[in-house]
Amino acid sequence: MSEIKVRYEPSVIEPKWQAAWEKTEAFKTPTDLAELKKKPKFYVLDMFPYPSGAGLHIGHPEGYTATDVVARIKRALGFNVLHPMGWDAFGLPAERSAVREGIHPAVITKRNVDNFRRQLKRIGFSYDWSREVDTTDPGYYRWTQWIFLKLHEKGLAYMAEVPVNWCPALGTVLANEEVKDGKYVETGDAVERRSMKQWMLKIPVYAERLLQDLEGLDWPAGVVEMQRNWIGKSEGAEVKFKVENGGEFVVYTTRPDTLFGATYCVLAPEHELVAKITTAAQKSAVETYVNAAKQKTDLARKADVKEKTGVFTGAFAINPANGAKVPVWVADYVLISYGTGAIMAVPAHDERDHAFAKQFSLPIIEVVKAPGGDGVGGKTGGKDVQAEAFVAEGTAVNSGMLDGLGTEPAKQKMITWLQEQKLGTRRVQYALRDWLFSRQRYWGEPFPIVHLEDGTIATIPEAQLPVTLPHVDEFKPTADGNPPLGRAGDQWLMVELPDGRKGVREINTMPQWAGSCWYYLRYIDPKNDKAAWSKELEQYWMPVDLYVGGVEHAVLHLLYARFWHKVLFDCGYVSTKEPFQKLFNQGMILAHSYSVPGSGVGDGAKYYAPSEVDDREDGAFLKATGEKLNKQIEKMSKSRFNVVSPDDVIEEHGADSLRLFELFMGPLEQVKPWQTNGVAGVARFLERVWRVCVNEETGALSAKLTDAPENSDPAVQKALHKCIAAVERDTVALRFNTAISHMMTFVNEATSAKTLSKEVAKTFVKVLAPYAPHIAEELWERLGGSGLVCHQTWPKFDPALIVENMHTYGVQVMGKLRGEITVPITATEAEVREAAMANEKVKNAIGGKKVTRFVFKHLKIANFVLGE
Repeated sequence: MSEIKVRYEPSVIEPKWQAAWEKTEAFKTPTDLAELKKKPKFYVLDMFPYPSGAGLHIGHPEGYTATDVVARIKRALGFNVLHPMGWDAFGLPAERSAVREGIHPAVITKRNVDNFRRQLKRIGFSYDWSREVDTTDPGYYRWTQWIFLKLHEKGLAYMAEVPVNWCPALGTVLANEEVKDGKYVETGDAVERRSMKQWMLKIPVYAERLLQDLEGLDWPAGVVEMQRNWIGKSEGAEVKFKVENGGEFVVYTTRPDTLFGATYCVLAPEHELVAKITTAAQKSAVETYVNAAKQKTDLARKADVKEKTGVFTGAFAINPANGAKVPVWVADYVLISYGTGAIMAVPAHDERDHAFAKQFSLPIIEVVKAPGGDGVGGKTGGKDVQAEAFVAEGTAVNSGMLDGLGTEPAKQKMITWLQEQKLGTRRVQYALRDWLFSRQRYWGEPFPIVHLEDGTIATIPEAQLPVTLPHVDEFKPTADGNPPLGRAGDQWLMVELPDGRKGVREINTMPQWAGSCWYYLRYIDPKNDKAAWSKELEQYWMPVDLYVGGVEHAVLHLLYARFWHKVLFDCGYVSTKEPFQKLFNQGMILAHSYSVPGSGVGDGAKYYAPSEVDDREDGAFLKATGEKLNKQIEKMSKSRFNVVSPDDVIEEHGADSLRLFELFMGPLEQVKPWQTNGVAGVARFLERVWRVCVNEETGALSAKLTDAPENSDPAVQKALHKCIAAVERDTVALRFNTAISHMMTFVNEATSAKTLSKEVAKTFVKVLAPYAPHIAEELWERLGGSGLVCHQTWPKFDPALIVENMHTYGVQVMGKLRGEITVPITATEAEVREAAMANEKVKNAIGGKKVTRFVFKHLKIANFVLGE
């Protein structure tokens, strides 16, 4: 019985210290500005989660543990640390659950949030829970609505009729990324293209600033590149093409130098000119094609399919460079949402245009010669443009006034000529499109908008915010196709403004992105009911110093949040141009799965749970039948039965072991496979730490602990200071796995020492505390430390003690390692040779033979070469 009380028992220790932290509000960040200004600040932020019904899986705590370790060490280093947590809780999943279960989404959201919070607290994260935010709380989304009003005031929010992906079964619009092959990727429900009036945000107004301000950020290069590509800046010209029988359209091109090679033009199916210029003979074919194109998503239309589709309108346009007649086609690979919705096609020098020209036997004229090509017969640099497009830069040919010029000067000359002739203008273009900002759902932020009786739009006065979600009898669209808010009664729908004007509330809701665009600002001042945040507190805390989350948010969330932040900066509400100074993407944690051979991998495969599988060295076998199964490493998924719950790991090994293993698996940024049996290894490490300090037989402090000063054992003291320096250096640099290795090295040294200064033990517990806080608190208390270890200052290392003054040489004889010697780092060649000759293993290897040469390189090589 006594052994149970004194051995390392995470199930006893961890709840004890979690309760102590909660009772003392150990991690509450000061709110008084005068007090805050006494210390430097560090704002470390996790991308807050969507609280799903499934709860946390083992992949979630990886990033959360990393930020928690950083938060804890920064506090110990003397910083005020802001480390909050909240919930991105609006969205379609909760609404679907509400429909299935017949209960309000708010009830489902609270249930899920309570479970997530319980799991996070059980892992021992040092969040300031007094700052918890929930995007579905009216006290929060009041300010989301307020920010929307600011966007509207600046002319950045407007309503427009746009083509959308409409899912009749769900009664809502879906993003392009949610649709594949005409179906919703999650449910398989049919999706159709429909024109609907939607709220849009003019994010392209900020395109150049979103691009330029990436320069000063400490972000992964890959994420910066993805942001740049999504913004898609290009420089070129808009060129006017007159239609032979009347009309005109404009194309945008980044290669105006190739204008002489434009042999046809293409209009997007939605282009207003299509119906006007189509000839009677082509009308039926064009209309059929246009209607079919409307059912495809933009993503599907942009896909690089081998077979291009299109229809000739029967009309011809005039190439402004040479006066040639070029046919005008309609094709779905041209998008109305990008550029002008019309292109000039230069098949010799564009791969899509080339494929289209080959498909429909259209002319291919070479106008750019590759280096080394003679331009004869369409051959450029050994390539035949009739067979393959040449898309690189070169020298202009068959281009009149441009002939002989390189690509860049040819571009500039053509743009100048177009402007002089009033046939075109220089233009910078962005791929970034206006942001479709409304959803036909119930569980989202209501818009603070009223549609007045005269057809105009009015905003709700700020004093009347929030516009809260009304009670509705169902969360489905109405029978006539209106969003669920259309089910609200007139008491909510009908509005009279303070000036007497009357109207109907907007019944669309905002997308889930809205709440996550600014949550990092609300954390700064979450209880403020007079403003979204205090200006003075924002100036102290911003920008976020470290933002950690998955790379799946590399584009949209970060782009949208940066856009809103810049608008708020222009309005004078924030003091920084960018919200997140340093970004770090943790790698995904994968898990083994077991599937039936021949059934495939991923969706559609037949999977079995690990409990049903006998996983042996010679393969994985189904216990029930002995059938051999495929074993692979995949993304965690309920359908693959490979989701690992942190609750299960904590039950078996404790939260501190989970925390250590999450960070010890490898570099934080790498994708890693989860190995549950690997947790036992770090659990044994913590047991060794425990035994260094505690006698497992009696529960008293270990007999090896003494009251001697730290320097009583120089070797242990040196190992301690090397550990302090390395853990601090590697933790701040987010190299957590190597920091843990350094702690393991020290514990080995302390374990082998005959005695250990109690001061040394207490100092090491401070070093361990950010990583394994529960066991650290328990040992700190047992060692007689005052207060909580999480409130102690980080120990200082002595630089003199971390400098190596000894070096170990691996001594070779004839190139083979035969022994090791440790000598002063300043030892000369003669001294190293003498020490090596005295080593018994080296002497035996030489065996009395003559040494003809001693190969020596300081701190690297010591090798004896023997004669015959």
